Amino acid sequence: MQTSRSKTLSFEEYVKHDATALAELVRKGEVTPTELLETAIARAEAVNPQLNAIVTPLYDKGREIANQLPETGPFRGVPYLLKDLELEWAGTPIKSGCRGFQDYVSATDSESVKRLKAAGLVFFGKTNTPEFGLTPYTESQLYGPAHNPWKTTHSPGGSSGGSAASVAAGIVPAASASDGGGSIRIPASCCGLFGLKPSRGRITLGPRYGEMWGGAVTAHAVTRSVRDSAGLLDVMAGGPTYRPLAGDPYSIAPPVRPFADEVGREPGKLRIAFSTQTLIASQPVDPICITAVRETARLLESLGHTVEEIPLPYEKTLVTQAFFLNVLSETAATLRELGTYLGRPVRRDDVELNTWAQARLAEGFSAADAAYQKRRWNTLNRSMGQLHETYDLFLTPTLPRPPIPIGTFQNTESEKRLLKLVDSLGGLKYMNGSKTVNDLAERSLGYISFAVITNMTGQPSMSVPLYWSEDGLPIGVMFAAKQGDEATLLRLAGQLEQAQPWFNKRPAL
Repeated sequence: MQTSRSKTLSFEEYVKHDATALAELVRKGEVTPTELLETAIARAEAVNPQLNAIVTPLYDKGREIANQLPETGPFRGVPYLLKDLELEWAGTPIKSGCRGFQDYVSATDSESVKRLKAAGLVFFGKTNTPEFGLTPYTESQLYGPAHNPWKTTHSPGGSSGGSAASVAAGIVPAASASDGGGSIRIPASCCGLFGLKPSRGRITLGPRYGEMWGGAVTAHAVTRSVRDSAGLLDVMAGGPTYRPLAGDPYSIAPPVRPFADEVGREPGKLRIAFSTQTLIASQPVDPICITAVRETARLLESLGHTVEEIPLPYEKTLVTQAFFLNVLSETAATLRELGTYLGRPVRRDDVELNTWAQARLAEGFSAADAAYQKRRWNTLNRSMGQLHETYDLFLTPTLPRPPIPIGTFQNTESEKRLLKLVDSLGGLKYMNGSKTVNDLAERSLGYISFAVITNMTGQPSMSVPLYWSEDGLPIGVMFAAKQGDEATLLRLAGQLEQAQPWFNKRPAL
């Protein structure tokens, strides 16, 4: 068992290192896991009151872990935070941002948590998330809004907003994240981080979950460096054997070599298509996001890649209808699970109004409607598959606009009154196809219209922090690769990180 020394690593020294480098300090005996943890806790105590990024501090459990680590592991001794959604850590609460689950405590570890523990990471808290991860901003009624370290009046994105804010603020070099419609890449974009969504089947969600959101959901992390993301992907994918968990609904071929070995390898001359075309007219692409993509295209050309502008290879109803109905259906299913846990029917005050409304709206669609819209995902799969027969990668904005002020997408008071009135009359389930519902779909999904595409197809995708606005807000750009080809993304990301470094860009917090 390790014993804590009297000093801690200063924050200014700590924040100069990524997770890989911190683990190397531990291996060399230059710092202990306990010292790293105390530095992370001190930073959390200093900035979390402004950010509301960590919603369940578990410092003493972190201290226990730091003193009982395995002797080896690629991230031995590195402080780490878990998103308060999906990942189970035995003996700790997982509330999913929901009042109804506020007394839930995990009985076992998720497989991914077991793998992260075996890698030597030191968990010491849970991070803020919207209720059930349903929104691309982090403003649950249970926890309150998370704040962006670059500008605290703005959102860090969602649903992994608390994790991204924690990493951007220097509390930890990496934190867990998950992505069902952009929830790794969106907060990475908003917070100036690297965010990789792995291929479908790469990371197990078991044993509690198998397929989530029709296969749209996967898990991974947000990081400051590319190599940390690659190393964590190796860990979570079960390297060196890259094994799925028994009973997983999807499987995927293991990588040719460890993902960590791809970072620093030459990507070769890639064929890259890009588009900045607006998909949903009510949420046009902001000029600054267009500029970020075009500047990235010029950088890619300077690195020897072939870059070509093309129209978007898909149309909006694949998002506003085919994906939207999936969200409604999954919300309704989640409320059934909540009811099973509570041992009674879910009441409106157990969840947020919009969550309740989405579940009730789902009742107005038939099983045939849901099956038909899910079959339409194949149209998107084929379109993107054909694109990748010509191009290695597809570049777009991560988001159609810069980070948004907190509260931007919250209902107005009149909208709340209308929803409550219609619900009290039992009318929500009859509103499908109405202008109100169509407007809701466009408002809720227009903001994620670029990111959600690869959740539907299962392709790997990454947001890279290559641009900042004049007022200091990060603007991410997003790349998609063919299914199973995280390697190409990581090789290019490593090249971009060298060509236009972002690691030392930090908010003045």
